[in-house]
Amino acid sequence: MSKQIGLLHALVTVAASVAFIVTWSAGFIIPAYATVEVSPLTLLVWRFVPLAVLLLAVLLLSGGAKGLSARDLRTQATIGLFAQFGYCLAVYGAVAVGIATGTVALIDAVQPLVVAVLVGPVLGLRVRGAQWVGLVIGAIGVLLVVRSQFGSSEAPPLAYLLPAVAMVCLIIGTLLQRRSAVKSGVLLTLTVHVTVTAALLLLIAVVTGTLIPPASASFWLAVVLTAVFPTLAAYGLYWWLLQRVGITALQALLFLIAPATSLAGSILLGEPMTVVTVAGFALCGIGVAVVLTSEARSRETNASSTRKRDVAVHEAR
Repeated sequence: MSKQIGLLHALVTVAASVAFIVTWSAGFIIPAYATVEVSPLTLLVWRFVPLAVLLLAVLLLSGGAKGLSARDLRTQATIGLFAQFGYCLAVYGAVAVGIATGTVALIDAVQPLVVAVLVGPVLGLRVRGAQWVGLVIGAIGVLLVVRSQFGSSEAPPLAYLLPAVAMVCLIIGTLLQRRSAVKSGVLLTLTVHVTVTAALLLLIAVVTGTLIPPASASFWLAVVLTAVFPTLAAYGLYWWLLQRVGITALQALLFLIAPATSLAGSILLGEPMTVVTVAGFALCGIGVAVVLTSEARSRETNASSTRKRDVAVHEAR
């Protein structure tokens, strides 16, 4: 029975991981289409404001906000400020100025190595040798996947700071969430993050005169798609997987975002796809497999040690 439960647990995790990769990648591809004739700020504000209203209504009706203290609310609001508002604004800006989606994802994909360096001093966690090997292999794969895309856009050099800003914002948000003692559910977490983001975007849109949306059906289709996939699905899975598989394994999964985005960009946007890209896909997969395998073995070892210690304590009594 325990083996069946373990298999089901693994299948659910794998399915959630695949869904996370696909939906997060959609957050790069959809804006590339939708912001050609529309300000990225206009798309963002209409992506978040209606969704914030909907999530607040669901939260109130379900009673999901019960027991939420002012301190917990401030903590989640701060996390949302970085992980959603700062991240999304920077990514949309990068895509809107013409940086290839794969290149944006590449700069984003450096995040796992940065987090691997920081989890020790910031979170007090240890990244093992095998995990470092996997992360480095994945980084090489990412570089190969999008190497051909550098120099393919007319974006000014300073614009490449935008994906870097997005990466830093998500790192800060992730580390804050991991360090936080607040253990709120995914619905509450998403509602606070989306509401904070919506309020800030609404204020900026009013000040800059970018609030009025176009009447085109394609714009509203993009609004719905970005609200459902990159926001509800991708961010919900991100925080859920952070609790389920841990920060190192989750960061390894982020390596697959760049290949997935490059593949979608090649099919839908005509961005470059070469033999080198395919080789990069393979390396990314190998890197992720090494990290996840090491993480699984580490958990088994820790569980075994805990059982032995409990048995020793019981026998001593």
